[in-house]
Amino acid sequence: MNILLSHNAQWVIVSTLILGMASGMMGCLSYWKRQSLMSDALSHAALPGVVIGFALVGVKSLPVMMLGAAISAIIAALLIHWIRSSTRIKEDTAMGIILSVFFGLGIMLLTMVNRMPGGNQSGLDSFIFGQAASMVRKDVYTMLILAVLVMLVLFIGFKEWKIFLFDPDFARGLGLSGRLMNGIYLTVLVLVIITGIQVVGVILMSALLIIPAVSARYWTQSFKWMVILSGLFGGGAGLVGTIISTLGEGWPTGPFIIVTSSTLFVISLVFGAQKGLLIQAWQLRTQRKVHVSSSQSNLTQGGE
Repeated sequence: MNILLSHNAQWVIVSTLILGMASGMMGCLSYWKRQSLMSDALSHAALPGVVIGFALVGVKSLPVMMLGAAISAIIAALLIHWIRSSTRIKEDTAMGIILSVFFGLGIMLLTMVNRMPGGNQSGLDSFIFGQAASMVRKDVYTMLILAVLVMLVLFIGFKEWKIFLFDPDFARGLGLSGRLMNGIYLTVLVLVIITGIQVVGVILMSALLIIPAVSARYWTQSFKWMVILSGLFGGGAGLVGTIISTLGEGWPTGPFIIVTSSTLFVISLVFGAQKGLLIQAWQLRTQRKVHVSSSQSNLTQGGE
C-alpha cells in the first residue's frame, strides 16, 4: 500500500479517474449515434500520428505526439466520411478499412523508428497497450486539462446534444446546424481518444468508450442518467483498475481498467434495473402467470 502514497501514483489515479469519467460520458454520444465502431477506428488511426510526432522532434514530447495523434485521427475520420459519401461502401465497412490501414501503417512506422538510434528507448510501444506508470506530472496535467475540457463541452451543450441525437429534424428547425454538431462531436471524440491512448493504449481505448455506456443502458431509460451513470462507471473502472495495477509489480494499468469495466458490464447485464437478465426473466414469468390466470378465468366463464 505504500506505493499508493507516492505522488506519482496519486496523480495517475486522479488522471485515470477523470479520463474514465470523460470517456464514459462521451461514449453515450457514440452509442446513440450508432457509431461505436468509430471510436475503435479513430483510436487505432491515432498510432501513425504518435509515431510521426516523435520522429519529428526526436524526443518523447506528449503534447507533440498528442497533436500528431489528433491530426491522424481527424484525417481518418475525413477519409471514412469520403468513402461513405463517394462510394457504395457502407460506413462500418469504411471504418474497418481505415482502422486496418492506419493501424498497419502505425506498426510499420513504429518498427522503423525503433531501429533508429535511441528509438528503442523511446517508449512508443506503450501507446499500443498503454502504460500509465510511465507518465510524469506534466503528462498528467495535459491529460487532466483535455479530459475536463471534454466534460465541460458535454455539460454546457447537454440540451443541444439531446436534441441533436434524438430529434435531428427538430434540431434543424431550431437552427441547430447538424454539420456543426457533427464537427464538435468528432473533435470531442478525438480529444478523448488522444487523452487516453497513453493510459490504455490505442487497442483498448475504444473499450473505455463503449463498455461504460452500454453498462449504463441496462440501468435507466433516461439519457441524462445514462450519461451520469456511464461517467461513474468509467471513472470507477479507471480508479479501481489503477489501484489494483499499482498493488502488483509491473502489472499493466490499461488492461486492469478494461477488465474492471467489463466486470461492471457483467453485473449490469445480470442485475440491471431496466434490461438486466434477472428483471427480464421476472417480467416474463409474471406475464406467463397473468396469461395462465386469464386463460383459466376464460375457461371457467365458458364452462358456466
